[in-house]
Amino acid sequence: MTTAADIMHPGAQWIPATETLDRAAQLMRRLDVGALPVSDSNERMCGILTDRDIVVGCVAHGQDPSRMTAGDLVHGTPRWIDADAGIDEILEEMRSHQIRRLPVIENKRLVGMISEADLAHHLSESQIASFVESVYA
Repeated sequence: MTTAADIMHPGAQWIPATETLDRAAQLMRRLDVGALPVSDSNERMCGILTDRDIVVGCVAHGQDPSRMTAGDLVHGTPRWIDADAGIDEILEEMRSHQIRRLPVIENKRLVGMISEADLAHHLSESQIASFVESVYA
């Protein structure tokens, strides 16, 4: 069985909720990613920050990204998947919450991230079509 650990992009990295958005953007650039899981003071995931969040939620409102933090922009219940989860569980989690990126957790540690591109390498054409239809509908 193919698992989340098989599909994920390994080496995902947390960013603390107290980190400024300019630093978050710099880390995204260095890691060549468009999203970072955000952790609270107890190193528990409290959300995901995307490059779009920074632009739309901060810059477009005339806010200063060196003064606004990752915690200022994250909201809602963060979603994640266990490293041992199978394809069906991954797809259901992403479909039901209409999300495009999913952190992968193993032993309460962030071990990777699954993106649409990662799925595309491991799914059949019909699975990809069904996923896209449900997430973008």
